[in-house]
Amino acid sequence: MAAGTLDIDALREGATPSRASMARTVLALSAPAILAELSTTLMQYIDAAMVGSLGAHATASIGIVESTIWLLDGLAMSAAMGFTVQVAQLVGAGRDEEARNVLRQAIVVLVAFGAILAAVGMGVSGSLPRWLGAAPELYDDSARYVRVCSLALLPLALARLGTGMLQCSGDMRTPSMLNVLSCLFDVGFNAMLIRDGWDITLAGVSVHLPAAGLGVVGAALGTLLAQTVTACLLMWCTLARSERLALRERGTWMPQLRTLRPAWSMSWPMFVERVVTSAAYVACTAIVAPLGVVAVAANSLAITAEAVCYMPGVGIEAAATTLVGQTLGARRKDMARSFARLSTVLGMLVMSASGLVMFVLAPQIMAMLTPDAAVQELGVRVLRIEAFAEPLFAASMVAAGALRGAGDTLIPSIISLASMWGVRITLMRVVAPRWGLTGVWRVMAFELCVRGALFLWRLLHDKWLDRAVPVG
Repeated sequence: MAAGTLDIDALREGATPSRASMARTVLALSAPAILAELSTTLMQYIDAAMVGSLGAHATASIGIVESTIWLLDGLAMSAAMGFTVQVAQLVGAGRDEEARNVLRQAIVVLVAFGAILAAVGMGVSGSLPRWLGAAPELYDDSARYVRVCSLALLPLALARLGTGMLQCSGDMRTPSMLNVLSCLFDVGFNAMLIRDGWDITLAGVSVHLPAAGLGVVGAALGTLLAQTVTACLLMWCTLARSERLALRERGTWMPQLRTLRPAWSMSWPMFVERVVTSAAYVACTAIVAPLGVVAVAANSLAITAEAVCYMPGVGIEAAATTLVGQTLGARRKDMARSFARLSTVLGMLVMSASGLVMFVLAPQIMAMLTPDAAVQELGVRVLRIEAFAEPLFAASMVAAGALRGAGDTLIPSIISLASMWGVRITLMRVVAPRWGLTGVWRVMAFELCVRGALFLWRLLHDKWLDRAVPVG
């Protein structure tokens, strides 16, 4: 097995690569996804800084509804995952034509589902800020932000599908590069849409570059435009350029039970998890909202800042899903187990290092995101609390990705829900009135450690290998 590649044919014939070769494969597959996460994180920082420059009011207007946007995004990702895992296993089994039929049917389902999500988001946008306990002065901006972001859910669903399909076919580089490009699009559109203009001084000459000055709505429009362009590019690369998935022959577009049944088996626990977990994030937002505008803004920006820590985990998680899915498709449970465990260990090591970076650079990171001194100071304190939870946070992320590659989604979803609601929300309600935002983030760090320990327990007991969902 060459570094950075998985020789599926050799695995099906019984070959067993060395541990060092496996580690190189995990890291090589993770690297493009980590690069994409890095660019996404930088984009979020720049977005947050652009909005933050408008003041704490604008930041809080977005922060109060972010958790709901994550919910709708998570539902789209869950729907896509039920199909992408099938593709990983079919590719591992050498059944490429069946994989292409799964892709065709997935597009039909995701277009319909994305349109439904968009309609739901727009329908609740007017009432959502009030439901979440926002201050009345935030209602209008928050509602407009949700309304425009909802329009991005259909292209976002297709982007999630295209990314997952390419990754699970073994192509990590193309979706990663396109997601990097998406970040550049987003920053460019936001620069044109958020502020009234930009003053630039070159060689002692000041130049004013006009912009739309749409504020919070401009941030949402930037996301909509960037996601639409990215979705088109990802679909083109998947349908026309992919070595394994390009649709060069006629196939079945009508959704069939043999495709929908395993997709539903894998997706429904994730749907429930996303809804209930996102409801927990909404509950967290509602707990933080009474603490004041500064606390809401610091909480929102600290969540954005923390992304620098877990971006390596997201990349390794994607690699784990692909490798476990393909090795199970090749009928190599032993290799699936080895890749799952190795990926999790690597994720914990890398995120431990990134947690240390976040702890040291927290003041500089928050200063990049907002000029408000009070928001900066509070954000630094909570970021340093969270840094200690990153190793076990990594365990929960990467182990979950490995389990998804086997189609094992029910027990992981139960673990996440029990941890979020039984530990995080319960304790937050107790500590928030007494210790404020720092107490909330101490609880968050503790809950992530509990969740990581539970996922390690699940991974090491190997029962998930016997629960792999067979594809059609």
